[in-house]
Amino acid sequence: MAKDKTMFVCDHCGQESPKWIGKCPACGKWNTFKEIKVADTRKQLAASSAAASAGHQLRQNKVLRLKDISAHDDPRIDMRDEELNRVLGGGLVPGSIVLLGGEPGIGKSTLSLQTMLNISRGEGLEVSGERKALRVLYVSGEESAHQLKMRAERLAVNSHAADENFLLLCENSLEAVFEHIKEVQPELVVIDSIQTISTEDVESSAGSIAQVRECASALLRFAKTSGVPVILIGHITKEGTLAGPKILEHIVDTVIQFEGDQHYMYRILRSIKNRFGSTSELGIYEMQQTGLRQVSNPSELLLTEDHEGLSGVAISSAIEGVRPFLVETQALVSSAAYGTPQRSATGFDQRRLNMLLAVLEKRVGFKLMQKDVFLNIAGGLRVTDMAMDLSVIAAVLSSNVDTPIEEGWCMAGEVGLSGEVRPVARIEQRISEAEKLGFQHIIIPKYNLSGLNRKKFNIELVPVRKVEEALRALFG
Repeated sequence: MAKDKTMFVCDHCGQESPKWIGKCPACGKWNTFKEIKVADTRKQLAASSAAASAGHQLRQNKVLRLKDISAHDDPRIDMRDEELNRVLGGGLVPGSIVLLGGEPGIGKSTLSLQTMLNISRGEGLEVSGERKALRVLYVSGEESAHQLKMRAERLAVNSHAADENFLLLCENSLEAVFEHIKEVQPELVVIDSIQTISTEDVESSAGSIAQVRECASALLRFAKTSGVPVILIGHITKEGTLAGPKILEHIVDTVIQFEGDQHYMYRILRSIKNRFGSTSELGIYEMQQTGLRQVSNPSELLLTEDHEGLSGVAISSAIEGVRPFLVETQALVSSAAYGTPQRSATGFDQRRLNMLLAVLEKRVGFKLMQKDVFLNIAGGLRVTDMAMDLSVIAAVLSSNVDTPIEEGWCMAGEVGLSGEVRPVARIEQRISEAEKLGFQHIIIPKYNLSGLNRKKFNIELVPVRKVEEALRALFG
C-alpha cells in the first residue's frame, strides 16, 4: 500500500511547501503552515470523471493553433438581476465556477436563493433563438429543507412557479452530491457553503484547508468538463478575508464579495477577480423584509433628505467601480477630553484621514492637534474613491468652525500633501450625477477643465487649484 503523501500549506496566502516553515516566504506571516494529506491523483481523476459524465457530455481537449481559435463570446446566462449581471460582466458563463463570499448574516444565502428561484422560473439561457428556464440544484450543507422553504416563502418571489426546475438537496458529502447530480442532471449548481462539504479522500474535518482545497478542485473539474456552472458560497474569516485560504480564490474563475454593515440596510456586491469581465463593477442592494431589492439610483438613498443648517456635512460626487453616486460625509470636531486626541473614521481609510488633517494644519493653518475628529460616511458604505478628500476636509472644517455648508454645493477632488487639489477620473460622470440630483454648484480640480465642454452642463463649475481656494468658495 502506497504511503500517504503530506504537504504544508500557508493558511493565509496558500503557499505550498514540502516541509514545515516557521515564516511564510510569500506573505511573511508566522506559524501559518498547516499539514494536509494529498489525495491520490488517480482517485481524484476517477471521481471527477464519474461526476462529469453524470448525464453530461465530456469535452475533449486537443492542441490548437492560436490562429485557429475563434474569438467569440460565450453565451451568458441571464441571472435576472441587473446588479448581479453587471458584477459578473454580463451574466454567468457556462462552465465557470464563481465564489460568493461575505460575513455571516450579510445576506449571501438570501441573494443566492432569491436569484436561483428567479432563474428557475424565468428565461435565463438563450438556446437556438429561444429562451428557457434553467434546472437549478441548490445544495445546502448548513440549513435544513424546512428552513429554506420558510425563507423562500418570505422572499418576494413566486416560489411555486419554480417548483419544477428548482431542486433542493441537503447534503454534506461531495460523493453524494455528485451522485445526485448524475441523477437529476442540473444546468446550474449552487453549493452553500463550500466549508460544509467534505470528501472521503481526505481524512480531516469539513472546513479544513485540505477539505476545502480538494472539494473545490473536484467541483472545478466537474464544471470545466461538463459545462455546468457552479456557484460556491464561502465564509469570511475574522480578518475579513475569504476562508479557504487564498488558494480557494486561485482555483475559481470569479470571486465576488458581499459587503455591508448589518446595522444598515445597504449591501454592496464587489468583483474581486473575474476572468470573464471587469473587476471595476459594483452592485448595490437594499435589504428588506421580503429579500434584497436592487438599487438603481443609490444617490437619492444615500443623501439625507434635509441637512440644512447642520454643520459638519459635505456632499461628495464619488465613483465606486464605474458607477457615480453622491455620498454624504459627516464629521464631528470637538475638544479632546483626554490627553491624546481621538481619530476615528467609519467607511473611510483612517490613515488617509490623518494625512488630510495634517494637510489642514500645515497648509491651511487650522490647529486640530488638540481636537477629537470623528468621520462617518452616511449609509454604512465604505468608499475608497480618492475624490472624497475634498469633502472630508470641508466637513471637518465646517464642524470645527460650526458653520454649515450652503445647500446646493457638492465637490470632487483628491488632495495632495502640498495642499493642491489633484485631478480625478470620470469628471463628466460626477458632474452629470450632481446636476441630475439638483445641485447648483460643484467644486472640481482646475486641471480637469482641460478638454471639458462646460456649455453642456447647467450646473456651475467652480475650479480650484488649492485647498484654500475650495474652502474660500464654501465659507467665503
